[in-house]
Amino acid sequence: MSNSESTPSVPTSLSDRGTAAASENPAQDDEQSRTTPAAFTRAVESMHSARLRSELSLGTIRPPQRLAPFSHAVGIEVSHTIDPDTDHVPTDTEGDAYGRLILLHDPGADDAWDGTMRLVSYIQADMDDEVAADPFLPDVAWQWLTEGLDGTGAQYNNLGGTVTSTASVRFGEIGGPPRAHQLEMRASWTAEGSELAAHVEAFATVLANVAGLPPEGVTELGR
Repeated sequence: MSNSESTPSVPTSLSDRGTAAASENPAQDDEQSRTTPAAFTRAVESMHSARLRSELSLGTIRPPQRLAPFSHAVGIEVSHTIDPDTDHVPTDTEGDAYGRLILLHDPGADDAWDGTMRLVSYIQADMDDEVAADPFLPDVAWQWLTEGLDGTGAQYNNLGGTVTSTASVRFGEIGGPPRAHQLEMRASWTAEGSELAAHVEAFATVLANVAGLPPEGVTELGR
């Protein structure tokens, strides 16, 4: 699989994910459970055993169906803070960020992927003007990913991807801020082995950094 592989459209909010890739045919489900490789089952379970910081929530989302014989996907998003005065959870706030991480498993793809487990990731985050103006932002974001993978001890190879920083300017009678900035990261790599918790934790660290969350254990003034 090339490093420019696209990530098919999947729900961007965990609340919109619906039922996650469950078949409506129980007999088909039974057949799939008998033929699903044990390595893939272990990989999926390990993804959900990842330990994330409290501001992040992880859930299953619908995976792509035709990129590999077996696939699974998780979505991670920044949990909104409840307003103590109104007991209201905002649905659209500055700094919104979300990510999805797709596991592709093809027992016959060892030569193409240098392994049988391929992870495809996507992150999108709103950025403030000051951060978005930094010409080195894409380089820093990519460094967050490589340092995250190395820092968690994730074993991987064939890492590649793109980081894109965009600006949108609204004109005329249209709602929203007059100028908005977004960062998008698309990356994929081959996992060595079926223990993927470290990969999910590294990916979540990138999302937290892109979202502008403070280091763990640090509370920002005014929050």
